Amino acid sequence: MARFFVFIFFGLCCASPSFAQEELPPDYFQKPLDIPLVLSGTFGELRSNHFHSGLDIKTQRKEGFKVFATAEGSVSRIKIAHYGYGKALYITHPNGYVTVYAHLKKFSPKIEAYIKKQQYKKESFEIELFPNTGVLEVTKGEVIAYSGNTGSSGGPHLHYEIRDRNSRPMNPFLFGVDISDTKKPLVTRVMAYPLDENSAINRSANPVELRLTQQPNGNFTTESITAQGRIGFGISTVDQQDLANNKNGIYNIKTSINGKASLEIQMDKFSFAETRYLNRMIDYSFFMNKKSRIQKLFIEKNNPLSIYPVAEDNGELFVTDGLSYEYNIAVKDFKNNTTKVNIPILGKTDTISIPKKIKTTDHYVYADQNYTYNDGKFDIYIPKGALYEDAFLDLQVSGDVLTFHNKEIPLHKNAVISYDISKYLPEDRKKLYLGILNYKDEVYYSGARIKDNKLTCTTRKLGTYSVGLDKTPPKIVAQNVSKGKWMSKYRYLKFKITDNASGIKGYRATVNGKFILMEYDYKTNSLTHDFNDNIVTDTENNLKLIVTDNVGNSSTFETTFFRKN
Repeated sequence: MARFFVFIFFGLCCASPSFAQEELPPDYFQKPLDIPLVLSGTFGELRSNHFHSGLDIKTQRKEGFKVFATAEGSVSRIKIAHYGYGKALYITHPNGYVTVYAHLKKFSPKIEAYIKKQQYKKESFEIELFPNTGVLEVTKGEVIAYSGNTGSSGGPHLHYEIRDRNSRPMNPFLFGVDISDTKKPLVTRVMAYPLDENSAINRSANPVELRLTQQPNGNFTTESITAQGRIGFGISTVDQQDLANNKNGIYNIKTSINGKASLEIQMDKFSFAETRYLNRMIDYSFFMNKKSRIQKLFIEKNNPLSIYPVAEDNGELFVTDGLSYEYNIAVKDFKNNTTKVNIPILGKTDTISIPKKIKTTDHYVYADQNYTYNDGKFDIYIPKGALYEDAFLDLQVSGDVLTFHNKEIPLHKNAVISYDISKYLPEDRKKLYLGILNYKDEVYYSGARIKDNKLTCTTRKLGTYSVGLDKTPPKIVAQNVSKGKWMSKYRYLKFKITDNASGIKGYRATVNGKFILMEYDYKTNSLTHDFNDNIVTDTENNLKLIVTDNVGNSSTFETTFFRKN
């Protein structure tokens, strides 16, 4: 496949974030699965701290479906991790595009053999490989893997992506992936936002949720509002396809003011460098309190997202006293099913009866400056750019508990929390860790770096933090092996491993002193070795398994079993 080195460019250098479908190769990629494509997630869908970068294809609640290379190419990256994408495969194609297949159960025999060789060489299950071009070539329609549920998957499915030559994910719908969809998008909430100190909606300086009334044609109107000054709107909306009830992401939103285009959001393409700015685009506080994501239909400072083909006046509306306005929102899926919302507005300058809610504290943090807090026990460092806007933060210490404001404000960059551990005995210090308190008031591990009597962690979550002390080693429970047991009829060696404090950090297993590969699934606490690796070849086998937690406690399991191949 010498032609693999020839890159064909399809107009992706266009500065606009939107792309006409005829500029892309709509028939180049085939389906990655040989089953009806039903989606549990769409491209650009709003997720925690990121936009979804591909399609989540349902696999009928089962694992093991054949996964096909959607075009010819060469495997350019393989990543296997306990979290994230789990087992993932990346294929670079002759035209420069890259396809990604994630949460896999296993790989095709030739790819699996390549990976296993490297895993045993590095003595690690988690691994990232970048095969040279031509080492693992694949043809269009070749079986490359089998679908699974590995990594941070919430259930069996295939995560499928198409990326451009600069590793930016693109909407697979643009390339001809076809889904049955005749349903209009669902609109569940509309919010109105005053945008400065002189603005108000219905005489309130705070965001106002508007009452939606559905019309016979499926569209909506809201109650008529009065407003003054700079205002903006937000919407909570999802899409559903024909074959599933999953609430998926929206492809396009357009707004207009008295018929004139105001703002457009279109999910064609984005970069991983910008994806966390989703937290700036949504009403983050509303989401943390109500678990409903409101997409702001205006662009605030420190929102550099490239998903806005149109942005007149940043999507804001300046309301003049005595004038009437019609603000319209059109929400559309990729099949052009559209739901519209009409918002009547009357400009009326009046006394603001409900002032803006601002809780002041002694700690005002400027978004464009570094900030340091010290209480004697705890230190906090917030780098510039960690906050999207200036804010009062609630910072308090009570005993060994730090109030680091609350969950309603997002952090874009890591803050650093340090705790003075000089009062602890030397033998206890290395067993300490810092973590955020969960709903059970348990300390959920965040970090345990120690330097100069300081225990440190980094975090991008605000909330309540405390110190944990973990002196309990992990627990190892053998599932199918015991002393003197014959294992000849077993395909797998199985364990359960748990740690209820700082959490599992690592593990290592040997048989007769020789490393054996074990696969860890944190969702089921399972640790498994496949005898088909052909590492265990002796009849009598001395097994040793060591499991370590995040503060260095370790447990060892040893036994002798027998096996004939």
